[in-house]
Amino acid sequence: MTNPPLPVAATVSQKDVGFREFVVLSACLMAMNALSTDPMLPALPDIGRDLAIEAANDRQLIISTYFLGLGIGSLLFGVLSDRFGRKPVLGGALALFILSTIGCAVAHSFPMMLVGRFLAGFFAGASRVVAVGIIRDRFKGDAMAKVMSLILAVFMLIPVVAPSFGQAILWFAPWRWIFWILAIQAALILIWMILRMPETLRPENRLRMNPATIFRTMAAVMTHRSSAGYMLASGVVMSGLIGFILSVQQIFFDIFHAQKAFPLAFAVMAGSMGVGSLLNSRLVSRFGARRLSQGAVLSLILTSAIHLVVIVAGMETMYSFMFFQSATMMAVAFTASNFGAISMEPFARGAGAASSFQAFLTTAVSSALGSVVGRAFDGTTLPLTVGMLIFGGAAFLIVLFAERGKLFTRPRHDALREPELDTIH
Repeated sequence: MTNPPLPVAATVSQKDVGFREFVVLSACLMAMNALSTDPMLPALPDIGRDLAIEAANDRQLIISTYFLGLGIGSLLFGVLSDRFGRKPVLGGALALFILSTIGCAVAHSFPMMLVGRFLAGFFAGASRVVAVGIIRDRFKGDAMAKVMSLILAVFMLIPVVAPSFGQAILWFAPWRWIFWILAIQAALILIWMILRMPETLRPENRLRMNPATIFRTMAAVMTHRSSAGYMLASGVVMSGLIGFILSVQQIFFDIFHAQKAFPLAFAVMAGSMGVGSLLNSRLVSRFGARRLSQGAVLSLILTSAIHLVVIVAGMETMYSFMFFQSATMMAVAFTASNFGAISMEPFARGAGAASSFQAFLTTAVSSALGSVVGRAFDGTTLPLTVGMLIFGGAAFLIVLFAERGKLFTRPRHDALREPELDTIH
């Protein structure tokens, strides 16, 4: 890509945000998706009753439609941020996300709810891809993986408390207030971002927004074997997480009859992802993103296989489900930030477009495959566990292809490691 520099009014701000605040603010931006899904889980039966949703599995559409919008929106906003800058694109999308969420709060029919959820997911795509673009503007390689792990560790505090938060709202108010409070939270994050986050896209890295440039960027992503492979593998692994989110409320309500235990149980399982992300942030500088993530995929396969044996033997209980699911989610945490960082390594210029395509591909794959798992719910934990095992095996084969059969290597590039962390003070 050889576009001449664009004349722009705004340049990268010299006034910078502190590293800790950068991590927390980035985590809050990326947590918009957890805030938009997890608090709804305890409320799905109430929403289904009020909106006359007859089939229990159809309630999952309130979650899966959001992810559909998220995937499509992810394809657009990173490209826009490469042309117009990270901050204005992110700010505009967050404002429209707030309006869409308010639409969900006042929805009086199932179709109106699904339209609102699709639009909310569409505009929330910016909070994901632009945030990754901002991080890539600052870091790359193992350094980016470390920062992403720190961000995900903070981010994972949201799903840990989200179902309890949603349940607490239901104790005092109707389910519609979950959406109203979500809109208020998003407004506060928007104000914080406007006041504190500097523009990180340098003028020389801005791209002209035309079909030729977009096509070249997407082609560069798709033809880079490692980048495309790790993007696809990330989507496959995340399919298990989507299947879990879609199924977990029914698993605890219908199989284990543990409605009261659900928020705490969900916190334990989601918390394992936070622990995994924190451990990854401590270990990635020493061992490298490839070694940790590839080992995590093998761990995911082994854990899922053992869990499957327990289910087939008729020994599944709520506690065994929590144990094995926590282990698999910890493995997913080790893959999430590392796969993303590896796939973004080649892209400093066009990071927004690359992030957009990465988010689109991973979300499209995970939403489609995860929805299959969710819709297959049959009153047992078998569909979810089989799905986890298949997704782990498929991801391993894709990574094997991306690395040309050479696993557990680490590129010896100093720029991919710790010195990058010094760019923010």
